[in-house]
Amino acid sequence: MNLRRDVFQAIADPTRRAILLLLAAQALPAGAIAANFDTARPTVSKHLQILTECELLKAEPNGREIYYQLNPQKMKEVADFIEPFRQLWEERFNTLEALMKDYSSKTNES
Repeated sequence: MNLRRDVFQAIADPTRRAILLLLAAQALPAGAIAANFDTARPTVSKHLQILTECELLKAEPNGREIYYQLNPQKMKEVADFIEPFRQLWEERFNTLEALMKDYSSKTNES
């Protein structure tokens, strides 16, 4: 039974985020990906399976190996979903910064 994976649960794991960062530069086979981690290769393979199931990665056969690469369309969907939250927090931090500057200038006048 193949349950559809949730993209946000997938990227919640730090190893999977590290895999995504690693593959941002170039497509790599599973062995080359696993060489970057201190975990067993089957563990990395499971992470690759999860990332592929939620479509963050594409698996492309190349000879006897499968190369994994980012799926830019799915990454864009994630980024588009997060963007309004980023804007909201940026506005809040800007407001906080302005309040702190105002407070600091008032306390320095005293």
